[in-house]
Amino acid sequence: MKSSVFLLLAAILSASAPAFSTEKDAPKTPGKLVEVGGHAMHFLCTGAGSPTVVVEYGLGDVSTDWALVQSRVGKFTRICTYDRAGYAWSEPGPMPRTYTQLNLELHEGLKKLNERFPVVLVGHSFGGGVIRSYAAKYPDEVAGLVLVDIVQEEQRIPIGDKAVRLRDFATGRPIPEPRVQIRADEKHAASESGSRDYSKDPIEPPLDKLSLEDQKIHMWANAQPSLEAAENSQRDWSPEFLALMHSTAQRNNLGSLPTLVLTHAVGGYPDNLDVPAADLDRERLACQKELTHLSTNSSQRIIASGHQMNLEAPDEVAKAIREVVDAVRNHTTLKP
Repeated sequence: MKSSVFLLLAAILSASAPAFSTEKDAPKTPGKLVEVGGHAMHFLCTGAGSPTVVVEYGLGDVSTDWALVQSRVGKFTRICTYDRAGYAWSEPGPMPRTYTQLNLELHEGLKKLNERFPVVLVGHSFGGGVIRSYAAKYPDEVAGLVLVDIVQEEQRIPIGDKAVRLRDFATGRPIPEPRVQIRADEKHAASESGSRDYSKDPIEPPLDKLSLEDQKIHMWANAQPSLEAAENSQRDWSPEFLALMHSTAQRNNLGSLPTLVLTHAVGGYPDNLDVPAADLDRERLACQKELTHLSTNSSQRIIASGHQMNLEAPDEVAKAIREVVDAVRNHTTLKP
C-alpha cells in the first residue's frame, strides 16, 4: 500500500490490484451479518455510549483495516465499521454503486441493527464524499462528521503525467434511483465470479501495523472479484457526484454540525507532472481548508502522517473523533 494520498487516489480511475486467497479461505466473520434487500452486509460494532461513530473507509480498504482506531474509540463511545456490498464478508449488492446507493444500504443496515441515531460519520478518502452525500440525504441521522484526508471537488491528483480533477471525468449522466432489493441477474453474475490467489504478494507498509490476523483479512478481501466489481462501479460514478458538489452551493450546507477536517501534512506530488508540485500542494491545502466551510462549527487538524491515517496515526484520528463526540454530547463548538 502506498502512503502518498495522490498515488492511492489515482487508483479511483484505474483497475484494482487484489492481493490474496480464495473463497474457501474466508476468515471467520468478526461482526454481524445483516440482511439488506436480499444480500447480507457485515457490521462490526464495539464499545458503548452515544453518539455511535460509523466509519466509511476508502477504496481498497475493509472494516478491519480500522482496527487500530476502533479499539481506541471503543473506549469512550460505540463505534461501527462495516463492509460495503461486495467487500469482505458482505455479499454483492445492487448496481450501480453510486454514493446514494451506498447511503441507502448503510441507512437500512444501521436500522436493522437498531443503532441509535443520530450518528457521527467518519469518512476516509473515497468515503469522505460518501458521508457528505449521506448527511445531505439523511440530515436528521447525522450528529457530526470527521473528514479524514478526503478529496475536495476542486482538488487535483496525478493521473499519468497530468494533474486532474476527478470531477472532470463526469459525463452528466442521470444518477439512478437507489434500491434496496438486488435483482436475480445481479446475484447470478456475482455467484459466477471466481476468486484469485495472490498469496505470494507481500504486505506493504503501513498495512504491516495491523495484527497478522487483520493483515490476512485485508489480503483475502482484496482478492475477491466481488470487491473489484464494486470498486469499478464506485470509481465510475464518484466523478458524477463530485461534479454535482462543484455545481451546487456547499458552504454551510451542513449547518452547525460539528465537522473536523483532518489533512495530511506532506504533499507527495511527483515532479514529472504538468503542474509544479509546490503549486499543487498549495492548492491541496487550500482545498482542504475550504472543507471547513461546509459547517459553521468546524475546524481543521494538520496531521504528520501519510494518507492512511487510520494506520499511520490512529491516536490522532481517535483524538479527532473524540473531539467531535464531545462536541455532540456537550453541544459545544470545536476548538480552532
